Amino acid sequence: MATERIASWAVNLSYASLPPEVVQAAVSSFYNWVGCALGGALHPTTTVACEALTPFFGKPTSTLLGHKGARTDASHAALLNGIASHVHDYDDTHLATIIHPTGPVASALLAQSEARGGVNGEDFILALVAGIEAECKLGLGVWPQHYDIGWHITSTVGSIGAAVAVGKLMRLQRTPMQHAISIAATQVTGLRDMFGTDTKSFHVGRAAQNGLMAAVLAERGYTGSLQAIEAPRGWARVVSTSNDVDAQISGLGREWEIARNAFKPFPCGIVVHPVIDGCIQLHRELAAAHATFRDIERVHVRVHPLVLELTGKKTPQDGLQAKFSVYHGGAVGLVLGKAGPAQYEDSVVLSADIVNVRDKISATADDSLAADETEITLDLSSGTTLTKHVRHAIGSVELPMTTSQLEEKFVDQVSLVLGKDGATRASKACWALRESGSVADLVNGI
Repeated sequence: MATERIASWAVNLSYASLPPEVVQAAVSSFYNWVGCALGGALHPTTTVACEALTPFFGKPTSTLLGHKGARTDASHAALLNGIASHVHDYDDTHLATIIHPTGPVASALLAQSEARGGVNGEDFILALVAGIEAECKLGLGVWPQHYDIGWHITSTVGSIGAAVAVGKLMRLQRTPMQHAISIAATQVTGLRDMFGTDTKSFHVGRAAQNGLMAAVLAERGYTGSLQAIEAPRGWARVVSTSNDVDAQISGLGREWEIARNAFKPFPCGIVVHPVIDGCIQLHRELAAAHATFRDIERVHVRVHPLVLELTGKKTPQDGLQAKFSVYHGGAVGLVLGKAGPAQYEDSVVLSADIVNVRDKISATADDSLAADETEITLDLSSGTTLTKHVRHAIGSVELPMTTSQLEEKFVDQVSLVLGKDGATRASKACWALRESGSVADLVNGI
């Protein structure tokens, strides 16, 4: 039975059983997550939520990342850090399911680690791995129908992953862990219709908050169905009419999903990345052809059908909408030669040069292409045609970001909040997670 099998596996998982590559993947995932949470700490989506909820804050046990040492209760810290970590759409991605796995799990886990104290780096890593594996296996079990009918899979499985992680941290035994999974599963959060709004990142924070609540309740003896995942009216059958959850759960501890995690070089929907990658390359080739973006007559991109389904917004009006526009992604790549958080500011989205090039881009869905593949044709006023075929975008499993690229991404976004020196210190601290004697001290030093 899936609920019991997940609980038993998580309870029995030991740090010694984690392969070295899994430990390193966990450290990299945490590192990337902290960078994203700090980078998104002062985004209006985060600050509005923080200001609105401040009257409800409880005992200040846990850090609000990027808010100058501000602290709140663990529940609100999980929520707000989760929002911040996802607001730029810059977080990690399990490419097989397009789950952003670390956001819900790490947001809950860090908040509870600080609240309880006495958590070292190895304990944190162990719990993080347990949560991410549980959520990704469940995601695989209901993919793709669950996503296709409109659920935001990151949050719907994220609350369960967060509950497993926090439950592992609190050393729940099998039956209480089953109850934690059950309490989390009944709090299904996230509709895809919210993409392009503040509420998309709220999904991640809420999943973290829900999972934390589930584990804390279960620790005190609160109960739920012991078959919450697999029951006829349980989670798997409610959120998807077809699933192979049992088959996926059988792979726990043998096929490590965290090792298949990927990191984003661009802060937007990951299916846009091949087009951005190719357009940045073409931006460089324009100079070699003695041309600029002003010489572009038309651009045509062929993409996997999912690209237009998820990111087909032709005329985005702000940065949040632009994260779901393959046209904006292509335009900033061609005009500016880069696509970081600054290129998704509202002012850039509405700038004349970007709008002009964006309007020249057309896109066609082609199911013969892989999800991380594109073909781009660029016609210039001179009659010259440039083409680019991206087989695997940077940031994919086949072409992962290097450590130096991850560090550059971290420092680039965190510098806007902590300054360059603060960002460099935070980077070094997060890479040292495994050796940390206290995760609370590690975070307090950022």
